[in-house]
Order: sequence, then C-alpha cells, then structure tokens
Amino acid sequence: MKIVAETERLILREIQLTDVDGIFELDADPEVHRYLGNKPVTGKDQVVTQINAIRQQYINNGIGRWAIIDRKTGGFIGWTGLKFVTELINNHRNYYDLGYRLIRRYWGRGIATETAHVSLQYAFNKINVNEVYAMADCENVASNRILQKVGLNYIETFDLEGIKHNWYKIEKTGFENKIPDR
Repeated sequence: MKIVAETERLILREIQLTDVDGIFELDADPEVHRYLGNKPVTGKDQVVTQINAIRQQYINNGIGRWAIIDRKTGGFIGWTGLKFVTELINNHRNYYDLGYRLIRRYWGRGIATETAHVSLQYAFNKINVNEVYAMADCENVASNRILQKVGLNYIETFDLEGIKHNWYKIEKTGFENKIPDR
C-alpha cells in the first residue's frame, strides 16, 4: 500500500482491491451519481473493473485517483486526486485532471476541498506539472465551489454528452501553497 499524502485527519493512498466495498457504497448511490450521468454501479464486479483500471493508470501514467481514508477509523471515505486524461475532452488531450468523489455521509465536512488542495500540492510540488484542469456539471454547485475555492479558474462552459459543464484550469505559477478555508 503506497501512501501518497497525509493530513491531520486523512490518509491518501493508492486504491486497492480491498477498497471494493467502499467504492461500491460510493458508486451505487444514485445521489452521488446525480451529476455524473446517473449511472450508478449495480454490482461489485463493476467496481473491481474500475479498481483494475485505476491501478493500470498508476502503471501507465504514474498517477491515478487515490483512496481517501479516515485517519481515526481507517474507513474508506471516497477518492480524490489526479488522473492523466488521454482521450479528447473539450478539445484537450493528455492533461492532468483534478477530481474527487465522496460517500454521501461525508459531504459537507470540507474533505473534498482538503483533498483537492493536497492533490494540487502534489501536482505542482512533487510531479512538477505546469497546469491542472477540472470540470464540473454546471448544476453541481458544491463541486464548482470547491474547484474555485482551491484556486482553479473558470475558463468556459462546454457540452459533455448533452450536459453543460464548466471547464477550469490552474497553472503552477498561480497556485498559492496555503490551505483554503473549509
């Protein structure tokens, strides 16, 4: 198990097959998938496929989403981090994407903001990327607020599979290495 980063209350580590139950709880919840195309998983076999794909990203790209673990309980909270996107999205390809997804009972505690900031620190200070992008469904007020809070700048609105999304970007030179307000 590779720990990537730690905060006072969280551990960020590589996702493993042992996370199948936590990821199933996360991705089977229709409310979690409300702004993700409304396609919750229906079986743990789908989760195993997801985990294997993420683990392959670690091998292929040296980066992939990370599990968020509660430091006190050891429980799975969700995932966060960077993904190297090779497919064409909004006329961009081969870029680092910031993302996060939490089990619903952990919403509203500043965890997504905290882990997004740590992910940006990792991007700019550890792997030395020059820019990070992110996107959020225009109607997902919470996610749009988080991206702005950690310093990403709104660039434009674009259509992704018939749904309007906001496109964001932050450059290394614009990143302030401070913890944002939760």
